Amino acid sequence: MAISKYEAGELANRNRNEVIDLIPVSEPAPVVVPPSAPPAQYDPHDDIKGHGIRGWFRAGHIISTFVLYHVFVYAYHRGWFIGKKDESEEKHLQWQAEWLSRQLLKLGPTFIKIGQAVSTRADLLPLAYIKELSKLQDSVPAFPNDEAMAIIERELGRSIPDLFAEIETEPIAAASLGQVYRGRLHSGQVVAIKVQRPNLEKVINFDLAVLRQIARFMNRYPRFTKGVDWEGTIGEFAAVIFEEMDYAKEAQNAETFRQNFRKWAEVYVPAIYWSHSATRVLTMEFIGGNKVLDLEELRERGIHPPDVIKLIAKTYLKQLLEDGFFHADPHPGNLRVMPDGRMAFFDFGMVGRISPELQSKMIDAFFHIVEKDVHGLTEDLINLNFLAPTVNKDEIRHVVEMLFGNYLNLKLGDIRFKELTYELAEVMYKYPFHLPANFTYIIRAIMTLEGIGIVMDPHFSFFDVAKPFAKEFMLKREGKYFRDQLLKKIIYGENNTIQWDKAWKLLKMGAKMYWDSWFGTPSETK
Repeated sequence: MAISKYEAGELANRNRNEVIDLIPVSEPAPVVVPPSAPPAQYDPHDDIKGHGIRGWFRAGHIISTFVLYHVFVYAYHRGWFIGKKDESEEKHLQWQAEWLSRQLLKLGPTFIKIGQAVSTRADLLPLAYIKELSKLQDSVPAFPNDEAMAIIERELGRSIPDLFAEIETEPIAAASLGQVYRGRLHSGQVVAIKVQRPNLEKVINFDLAVLRQIARFMNRYPRFTKGVDWEGTIGEFAAVIFEEMDYAKEAQNAETFRQNFRKWAEVYVPAIYWSHSATRVLTMEFIGGNKVLDLEELRERGIHPPDVIKLIAKTYLKQLLEDGFFHADPHPGNLRVMPDGRMAFFDFGMVGRISPELQSKMIDAFFHIVEKDVHGLTEDLINLNFLAPTVNKDEIRHVVEMLFGNYLNLKLGDIRFKELTYELAEVMYKYPFHLPANFTYIIRAIMTLEGIGIVMDPHFSFFDVAKPFAKEFMLKREGKYFRDQLLKKIIYGENNTIQWDKAWKLLKMGAKMYWDSWFGTPSETK
């Protein structure tokens, strides 16, 4: 049976107090890291030499995979594999994308993460590749338990019996960067213990060194690179993956997320056990319950799946538009409905950050969609740096207006973010668009979220959920910067004259919101 929001809040407060009493330290403390275990560091000067015969075999495997891929692409464009190109182009691109995805899985952690990272980069890859690489999961075999136990002892500086009363003999989950065990502290608290794969820093630095060599070689042939700075792209990827490898940083991210949602009784973040955590080991409270896609189990508990996805969507709108700090990997394994009905978030290794200026521009773009203002939306894409500085904006504006014009004829609830992204992807690949780095994980997070949402509720629309929240955010957000932007961009035009039509729309928006909160439906923010 589902519990009320009030009961959930009371239970959340009581549980938080109980958890605090069980934490082995009196207050969160900095992670104590043994001197021999500093955080993993990216080495942009590493090269293939000096890694021995195994290194050369590894380099050969990586290089041969990319050479074979380019042979396939070259043969395809020469027409050697097909008869009438226009009849089988889509099918052949799909075959290429599936082959590449399989090879990335075989190459291991570095390349699984690369595939996931570029799965939203429509400016780099054709649509067929975007669709296929978006399916890549962190699914790799577990590494031996004795190695995992040795890493725990080395990182925490104590023996396993001294640290834990129990640890299960097999991991409950294994991913590309690490694996998770269930255990129990001497205090009795059941915990999840995340352990990083051995020698991961060395493996990833070597793989990136090979990729830099490939990128330098390809730079000699600009027609194959589309003018993309591949070395710079590799550097961006390295910064993200090495941050994700620092479990102490992940623990700090979890605490930031907890602080941002401290007033949301429906949202929970597992407690971090700092005394049992380090850069390569993370111990947190074990959370029971159901994954968000266990729909039958949720219904049996009296929980309505559409309500769950609506709550998750609202948490993301708060993260993106208010906090400027968001969980960048909302796949079903990282979201769980707890026994008391609260939503628990896991795995904060991959997070994104959004500046107040970018938030303001995103709000502008959203309301240009709501107002069906295609010209304004085109200007937003320019302001958000989706267009290269050298592009002829007058020529590209017509293309963008045609693309978005089709969608703006639909009702807001009929627009699917994924479909819109894929249509934009085809345009981005053909024309000189560039996806700003700060949008890569925003798009990935929203696409993943929408995919979960449609499974949980076939009528789910991210835009529909976003509209009332964005309205309230625009009207209630405190701070001089946003008030100035509101006056400048919504009420005042470029010549500083009042645009009474927009001022009237804003007034009606505010009046309706307050009317609903007092006399109609509850506020849409929570």
